[in-house]
Amino acid sequence: MITLNKELSYPISETLFVFALDSEAGKVFDHTRKSITGIGKVNAAIALTKAIHDKKPKLIVNLGSAGGYGFKKGDVICCTKFIQRDMDAQGLGFKKFETPLSGIPIVLENGLKMDNLKEGICGSGDSFEMNHINTEYNVIDMEAYPLALIAMQENIPFLSLKYISDDAGSDAADDWSVQVHLASEAFKQILFTEV
Repeated sequence: MITLNKELSYPISETLFVFALDSEAGKVFDHTRKSITGIGKVNAAIALTKAIHDKKPKLIVNLGSAGGYGFKKGDVICCTKFIQRDMDAQGLGFKKFETPLSGIPIVLENGLKMDNLKEGICGSGDSFEMNHINTEYNVIDMEAYPLALIAMQENIPFLSLKYISDDAGSDAADDWSVQVHLASEAFKQILFTEV
C-alpha cells in the first residue's frame, strides 16, 4: 500500500509510478507499474496519456529529481501546486505563466499531500534552470505540470514527490548528475516502508 496519511492509502498494484528517466527509478520500482516518459513536458504528456489508457491507474505518482530553492540536497518534497514556468504570453496582455484562453489557473493546485513531507510549488519547463530567479515556485523540474494537469482532467488522484538534486544555480548540472542516482532509494524509504 501507498499510505499518504491515516485516512488515505492506495494499493501498489493500482498505482502508476511515472518517472522522466529510468535512472530516477533505479531497480527499486521494477516490481511496480511504471512509466518512463523521457525528458520534457511534451514527452511527459504523451507517455502519461498512453499509460492511463493502457493501465487505468487509481493513483498516479510522479517521482523524480528536481532543483530546489530553500531546500537541502537529498530532501524529498511533496509538490501540491504546479506552474508552467516557461509559459510567457505577457506580450499579448496575459499574466506571467498564464496559458492564454485556457481557463487553467496560473497555479494549478492538484497534488495530494503526504504526511511528514515538506510541501513545494513545482515550476515545470522545457529548460534546465541554472539561474533561479522566480519567487513563485521553489521546486524546479521539466515534467510535473503536464502530469498534474492530465491527472486532474482525467480525475485521477495525483501525488508528486521530488528528490532535490541541486539548487538550480550555476553548479546545478554537476550536482544533478551525482544526485539523480540517489533518488530511487529515497523514494523507497518513503513509499515502501514495509519492504
